[in-house]
Amino acid sequence: MEELSQVLRERLAKAEQMEREGICLYPNGYTVDHAIGSIVNDFGHKSQEELESDPPAPFLVAGRIMALRSFGRSIFMHIQDGSGRIQVYCQQNTLGKDAYALVKKLDLGDIIRVRGTLFRTKTKELTLLAQDVVLLTKNLRPLPEKYHGLKDVETRYRQRYVDLIVNPSVRDTFVKRTQIVQAVRQFLSSRGFLEVETPMMQIIPGGATAKPFKTFHNALGIDLYLRIAPELYLKRLLVGGFERVFELNRNFRNEGISTQHNPEFTMLEFYQAYATFEDLITLTEQLFVHVAQQVNGGRLQVTYQGATIDLTPPWRRFRLSEALTEIGQIPPEAVHDPDATANVARSLNLPVEKYEGHGKLLTKIFDLVVEPKLVQPTFITHYPLEVSPLSRKNDREPHLTDRFELFIAGREMANAFSELNDPRDQRERFRRQLEAREAGDEEAHLMDEDYIRALEYGMPPAAGEGIGIDRMVMLFTDSPSIRDVILFPHLRPEKKQ
Repeated sequence: MEELSQVLRERLAKAEQMEREGICLYPNGYTVDHAIGSIVNDFGHKSQEELESDPPAPFLVAGRIMALRSFGRSIFMHIQDGSGRIQVYCQQNTLGKDAYALVKKLDLGDIIRVRGTLFRTKTKELTLLAQDVVLLTKNLRPLPEKYHGLKDVETRYRQRYVDLIVNPSVRDTFVKRTQIVQAVRQFLSSRGFLEVETPMMQIIPGGATAKPFKTFHNALGIDLYLRIAPELYLKRLLVGGFERVFELNRNFRNEGISTQHNPEFTMLEFYQAYATFEDLITLTEQLFVHVAQQVNGGRLQVTYQGATIDLTPPWRRFRLSEALTEIGQIPPEAVHDPDATANVARSLNLPVEKYEGHGKLLTKIFDLVVEPKLVQPTFITHYPLEVSPLSRKNDREPHLTDRFELFIAGREMANAFSELNDPRDQRERFRRQLEAREAGDEEAHLMDEDYIRALEYGMPPAAGEGIGIDRMVMLFTDSPSIRDVILFPHLRPEKKQ
C-alpha cells in the first residue's frame, strides 16, 4: 500500500508540473472519426505495398495507452479503445519538437487522441504514424503490472472498471451478455410477446418462495419490499387481456452469496394465455437454440467448464420421482413413503424442519443427489403441490402439479408451470403458506388479497416461466461464477487500510 501511495504522489506531482507548463490534463470537445477495431478489420490484411499504393486518409482515433516504449527520438505505444488495440509510432521529426515533448511526458493509462496514417513496421505490425497527439485524460493511478495483470478475484469484482481495461476476455463476456439479452428479446417479440414493466417495490412480496429486502416509504407511511419476482403482476396483466407478456429485469432476494447466487439478479419471466407447461417445454428448447445460433456461431454444442453440452432438441425429461430413483438412486419406497423420505433426508445430513412436509423433503433430497448430475439439458416435471403454491394441480394426480424445472450444467436454469387460475384454490394455497410461515418458514408466501380478487375476475388458462438470465450468460460464456457475468456484484464492504 505504501508503494502505491508513493507512486500516486509521484503521479500527482507530475500532473501539477504539467499544469504549470500550460498543459490541460482534462480537455473536452475533441472528437474522433474511427474506432480502432474498424481500422484493424478494414486494413489489417493489407501489406505495406498496398498501403503505399492506395494510402487511406489519416485517421483520428482515441484510446488508453496500454504499452509504452521510448527510443530517444521515437516512441512506440499501444492504445486501446472499446473496439480494439493498435500500435502508434511517435517520431520527433513528424510531430515537431513541442508535440513530441508532450508525448515524452505521457504515462501508461493516459487517454490520448491521435491523428495519423497507416503503415507497417519492419516486424509487419499495423501501425499509426502519429501526426498529432492530444492528451485527453491524465492517469493518476497506475494500471496493474503488465505480466501479472489483475489476478485477485475479489479485486477484479470490486474494481470492475480496471478489470475491463486490462482483461479483454472480461470485456468480451459482457459484450456477449448484451447479445444474449438482445437475442432473448428478439425471440419473444417475434412470437407476439409484449415487453412490460411491473413494480420493483411491492406492498406484498410474491411470486416465489424467498426472503425479501424490506424498506419504508415515508410519504405513504408503509413498509415496502423489493420484489422477489414479477409473477403476480404479470398474471394480473393476463386478467386484463394482455395474452402474451414478458419482463426482463431485476429481482432481489435476501439470501446468501455464492457462485450461483447474487442478492440482485436478472430474471426473464413470460406468460402465455391458452398454453400449458408442455407448450413451454417446446418454447424453451426453441429459445435456447435461438440464443445459441445468435451468440455461439450457430453451434448447438456449448463447452462449459470442460464439459460439452448439447442443446439439440428434444431434451431429456424425468418426473421428479423418476429422477430421484433413476438418477439419485433413492429406493422407490423412500420416495413414496413420507416417513422413509424423512429417514433418507436425515441420512444425508439434511435438516428436517417441523413445517416441512413430504414434498418439501423430496425436493431437498433432489437438490443434493440429483441436480449436480444433470449436466445435459433436462426437464424435471410434476413437482409436489406443497412446493408449488402458484401452479395448477395435475388432473390425474392432484398431489402433484403441472410444472417443470430445467437443469443444465448441474444447476437450475428455468422454472415453469401451468398457472393456477382458480381463486378458491389459490386462497387455500396461500392459507397453507401462512401456516408454514407461522411454523418458521420465512420464505413461505404471504396472502395477497388483491391477486385473489384479480383471479375472481377471471384469468384465462395460461402457462408461465422464469429463466435466470445470469445463469444463461454463465452457460454461453463458460463462466464458473455468477459474479463473472454481473458487472458489479455485491461484496462485503472494503476493509480500510
